[in-house]
Amino acid sequence: MSESGSDQPDAPTLGPPMNRMAIAVLALAGFFVALYLFAHNIGLTGPIVCGVGDCGTVQASPYAKIGPIPVSLVGVLGYVALFSASFLGIQPGRRASAPIGAFLFLSSLGGVSYSGYLTFLEAYVINAWCQYCVISAIIMVLIFSASLPELRHMGRRAS
Repeated sequence: MSESGSDQPDAPTLGPPMNRMAIAVLALAGFFVALYLFAHNIGLTGPIVCGVGDCGTVQASPYAKIGPIPVSLVGVLGYVALFSASFLGIQPGRRASAPIGAFLFLSSLGGVSYSGYLTFLEAYVINAWCQYCVISAIIMVLIFSASLPELRHMGRRAS
């Protein structure tokens, strides 16, 4: 029993939140997928290597950019933000942080929503699939799923 008289351990003795650790690992994987696409988009690699699907068609479509900005750069920056926040959120003193939890949940909600939109475009507008885009979408679904426990922190005061 803790000093407070409850059966729950005191907060300082709890380990890092496993969901935030999972988000960090998944965001790192997503970063490398998006980085490969971004390197291709800015001409640092040769033709895109795509074992399954038609990545070249997807990457050459008008939906691969938001104005002048490659969607892959948005992915790189999004995964960096998710990794950074999740890594910060596993540090002692920040493990139950409501702002970090809200950021992880809301950012992953935005990421999974945009990934869903892009997947819709691949299926019904572009009529081609990019294996890297599908992998990134799956990673975003997993990150969003891992962020769901953060909902319990969002109602708490900032820490």
